[in-house]
Amino acid sequence: MARRAGADSYPARLRKSAHRARVALRKSGVDYFRGDGSDWIALAGLLLTIPAITCATLVNPVWCSPAALVLPIVAGGLLLRPASLLGLYATAATALIVESLGLGPYQDGPARVTPGIVLVVAACGFFGLILAQFRARVGVPWRRGGTMLFDLRERIRVQSALPRLPQGWHREMALRPAGGQSFSGDFVVAARTNGGRTLEAVLTDVSGKGMDAGSRALLLSGAFGGLLGSLPPHGFLPAANGYLLRQDWDEGFATSIHLVLDLESGDYELLSAGHPPALQLHSGSGQWEEKAAEGPLLGVYDGAQFDAVKGSLAPGDVLMLFTDGLVEASDRDIAEGIDRLTGEADRYVATGFEGAAWHLIEACAKDVNDDRALLLLSRTS
Repeated sequence: MARRAGADSYPARLRKSAHRARVALRKSGVDYFRGDGSDWIALAGLLLTIPAITCATLVNPVWCSPAALVLPIVAGGLLLRPASLLGLYATAATALIVESLGLGPYQDGPARVTPGIVLVVAACGFFGLILAQFRARVGVPWRRGGTMLFDLRERIRVQSALPRLPQGWHREMALRPAGGQSFSGDFVVAARTNGGRTLEAVLTDVSGKGMDAGSRALLLSGAFGGLLGSLPPHGFLPAANGYLLRQDWDEGFATSIHLVLDLESGDYELLSAGHPPALQLHSGSGQWEEKAAEGPLLGVYDGAQFDAVKGSLAPGDVLMLFTDGLVEASDRDIAEGIDRLTGEADRYVATGFEGAAWHLIEACAKDVNDDRALLLLSRTS
């Protein structure tokens, strides 16, 4: 009973109330940052800035111009919902009227409310309202929009990460979106299957480039990652082809190359869906060999057949998979681009191709306005 009385005492109730208030305030702040909460805090803050700006303008219009009212209006366009924004605009319009009456007619001298200032404030309010309506229609507040795009980019990067390989193997991948953007239509999904003995890697080039292809690349990378390892190797590309056909996109085709590599023996199979050939360096002869498998583009027609080409990686051999942005350009064909790629790659034979993927893209297709991706696997001597 003494413990119960202590729990029901006034200090204890006060501590509980303070704790609940802190939790509610923290939750409100997190929800507001995510765009899930009310915008009344931002509205209240902006409404308070308008009288402050009005008073400063009336006291010293030279240092605080009447045009300063565009500041809360621009901030409101970024922070508030359309309904709240209209209330802010009404307050700003009232402030302009008060400033005009307090400073006198604009013909009497400078630092007064002129028709030009009214037009500037009105134009900022108009564009802010359009921005707020667009944001409300999309359903992604600006506070969350940048975070969401960052999460999407990181998800593609994580899905494209290559698994660790056993000793005796080296792998690396480099990807460069078109125009220096953050999103690319090229992606890689890879997994170790068959108890870790087999490496399966799929390099895909979605139609389009940059931001235009980024959303489709994200969707396909998740779907392909789920298919990889869940189906027999020869069943992956037919299943991926059927998935693209079901999407019914206007620009829904893609090229893809599927590598199935035995990490113990070095034997591999390549299956291609309209993708540029792979390149294998034979360490014994120092010559590059094209490994071109046959198969149509993904998402073109149902019932497509994909024929495999086989090979084997001996110690010291290298296998490169790449997208067409690395070897094709308006001023050269794919054969010339492949010759240039192999010529640049020969420089890294002595170093074991450590860090070669990024440098090869820089050397062969630095200023190409297309997505570029390169996957490199080597079996160390």
